[in-house]
Amino acid sequence: MTAAWARRVWVENLMGTTVSIHVIGTADDTTRDAVAASIEELRDLERVFSPFLPDSDVSRIRRGEAAIASADPRIAQVAQGCVEAAQATGGLFDAWWQGWFDPTGYVKGWAVDAVARRHLAPLIRRPGIVAIGIGAGGDLRLHTAPGADWTWHIGIADPERPGAVLATVDVREGAVATSGTAERGAHIVDPRTGAPATAVRSATVVAPDLVTADVWATAAVVAGDLGWIGRAPSTTGMLVRDDGSTRRWTRGVEISLAAAS
Repeated sequence: MTAAWARRVWVENLMGTTVSIHVIGTADDTTRDAVAASIEELRDLERVFSPFLPDSDVSRIRRGEAAIASADPRIAQVAQGCVEAAQATGGLFDAWWQGWFDPTGYVKGWAVDAVARRHLAPLIRRPGIVAIGIGAGGDLRLHTAPGADWTWHIGIADPERPGAVLATVDVREGAVATSGTAERGAHIVDPRTGAPATAVRSATVVAPDLVTADVWATAAVVAGDLGWIGRAPSTTGMLVRDDGSTRRWTRGVEISLAAAS
């Protein structure tokens, strides 16, 4: 049984979504400083990457006023990650599908991973810190102190019943990302055709890091099935199709198929 621990939560509106940082255990001045540094870095990354800010590096690149090579060096790092994601997914993810560079589907996970690695993960080595997690728009990067009596119980929302939980995954160390049409409608586009991807209501992926989970959750929605899991890195998750059927896999192997009830 998990012991009862104090929880402290910080919430900010960043990168076009709600970001929350959860500390399980004792939050001292060092912890608060790390949280503040995380929020400050995310604001800086928003300044560089937001497609909604007209003076961001990404907006300037889109208008032809700057090049990736001459922009903030983190742009080139993310662009390389996007190239690798497009290759790994066989084009199911593509930051250039519109004819210009738009890393929106990649950079949130990348930014959360970077902030967690630099500022938050080191906290779990401090006395009194049991676990720490950061969420952005429902996607999560989670850490737990070795030997701690704590597990993150993450609910997977039922896309057919708002507010209901379809399943729960237990995570001590790793990331969880969910994509699909249930929350925001048909906002994901198949980059190979330019058409909305509508065959999947919800795809949740658990992976070692959030950028991997986020990219492959998007790829799952675009693919509409699990034909990609053999070439993906080690992931676990659940896919809910538009007909209500569910498919589950663990570590790249499908474990169940359930028809709509």
